[in-house]
Formats: sequence, structure tokens, C-alpha cells
Amino acid sequence: MLPPSWTPANTPALKPIPDPLTLERDITHQHFETGDQVVVLKGVVGGDLWGDAMQVVTPSWHTPTDEDGWRLRDPDGGRQTYITAHPRYLVHLSRRCPDCIIYMRALSDYLLPKFPATDEVTDCGWYTTTALNQLVHISDSRSDR
Repeated sequence: MLPPSWTPANTPALKPIPDPLTLERDITHQHFETGDQVVVLKGVVGGDLWGDAMQVVTPSWHTPTDEDGWRLRDPDGGRQTYITAHPRYLVHLSRRCPDCIIYMRALSDYLLPKFPATDEVTDCGWYTTTALNQLVHISDSRSDR
């Protein structure tokens, strides 16, 4: 199951690994709504998936993909308290929806066997944030969109 805290106590180790699942995920903008608690899965820790927990705030255009996205708020604040993300990057925390569970299970099955179950927080390097506070998957940032 998911660790209780999505924010690592230390700086995550960066270990790039391909992500064949996220860009193929067929999730529309309407799948989420204002107030939803979500996570952007970024890697592993302790034999479980790890990511950043956020709250969906309002619709926002996702410039890197030229598609409808969501403005998210990091409840812990920080340098980038608000970011905009594409819906396919998000997984529900506030409710157990079948689409998000299937995606999370597939990502677990793919990713967890590649890493030992240690307390080291591992960031797979899938995401970056643009100067406009747009969260972008590295494969989306290289697309022709």
C-alpha cells in the first residue's frame, strides 16, 4: 500500500528508468474535479510507490501538451506551491476509482521489481517543472506538441 507520507524526509536518489505507462493512460479532464486529493507518482520507497500529494484547485490549460489540465496545490507549500498538470499524471487519493487503481497496480507491477525494498527514496526522473509552473512528463516535453 502507499506510504503515509508522500514527501520524503531526505532528498530522493535520482535513478532514471523509462515510464511506458503514463503517456498511454487514457484519462480525460472530467475524471477529476475541484477538491480531489491526488498524487503524482514519481518513484518508489520501502517497496511501495512514492509521489507528491496535491489538491485539485481549478481547471488550467496545460501548455506543454496543449490540453486541458488541472491547477494543483501542494499542501506543504514550498517553492512551487501551485503547478498545472495533465490529468494522466494524476491518481486519486481521496476516492478509490477503478481507473486510478488499475493504473497504480500496473505501475507497481512494472516498477517495484526493478528496485529493492529499502528506505531509500528513489525518484525515477519522469517529471520536470517549467518556468510557468507546468508539471511535464519528460516524454511529453520531447513531443512535437
